[in-house]
Amino acid sequence: MTVVVARFRPEQAVAWNAFVASSRNGTFLFDRGYMDYHSDRFLDHSLLLRDADSRVSAVLPANEHAGVLHSHAGLTYGGLVLGADSGAADVLAMLEAVREYLRSNGLASLQYKTIPWIYHRQPAEDDRYALFRAGARLTRRDVLSVVAREGRLAYQSRRARGIKAAHKAGVAVVESADYAGFWAVLAANLHDRHGASPVHDLAEITLLHARFPDAIRLFTARHDGEVVAGAVVYVSDRVAHVQYISANDAGRRMHALDLLFDTLLTTTYRDKAYFDFGISNEQAGQILNVGLVEQKEGFGARSVAHDYYELSA
Repeated sequence: MTVVVARFRPEQAVAWNAFVASSRNGTFLFDRGYMDYHSDRFLDHSLLLRDADSRVSAVLPANEHAGVLHSHAGLTYGGLVLGADSGAADVLAMLEAVREYLRSNGLASLQYKTIPWIYHRQPAEDDRYALFRAGARLTRRDVLSVVAREGRLAYQSRRARGIKAAHKAGVAVVESADYAGFWAVLAANLHDRHGASPVHDLAEITLLHARFPDAIRLFTARHDGEVVAGAVVYVSDRVAHVQYISANDAGRRMHALDLLFDTLLTTTYRDKAYFDFGISNEQAGQILNVGLVEQKEGFGARSVAHDYYELSA
């Protein structure tokens, strides 16, 4: 397969977005309307891969930093987004072409973040095989805590007790547009517990919700009208992914998150193939937050690996 690699240009956004929408493994995170919101923080160096007939065969969401190409440091997951017509041999050629592009453009390496298989509309792990063949080095492995609709496991007894306690306390779970109310809870919690801030500030998440109202949704747990807990959910074709989770002291005492997750799992997203609670890892996958992962596993979640690789030029 002949592969021509070129850097993405802003005027190609419509073609890029159309390819992502029809791809085997793309989600709205790779839409330029999502990717470009933080263009002030990341130097975009995304790639378009075309075949001998100039048809787009793959795209690589990416940014450049300190002479290294990252796929993409500002996104939860990334990697080659593949079309329906490309097969394993084609992807071998694509990755070799990307490697040649690195050499030709003075880039030392590619830091490659995979797209977990649960997000694929059709199987698309051709890239992992190509990375293996190219001698890429596994640099990080996280585990996502995922609830599968098929063969769903029962809740642990303490999660079931928490749901009952939240009901008894009068907690109510509703979809909401009150991002400011939830961000106050989230920001305070992250600051007090970890000395950190949300990846998105309030203006950014409000902007992204306005651009993708069906894909970015907020659910809050309230008590006497006050937001005591909440979750921002990113929705793709097969997966509902919890991007942010937080509860204040009152919400924790009333087990508000137990009721919120039960509502999402059994009502709102009961028909999704997978419900992804996200990772419970720290220090590039070397540390597992046992208390956090056990909370997620209490809802029947089990692990899906998310791999990162380094490919030298």
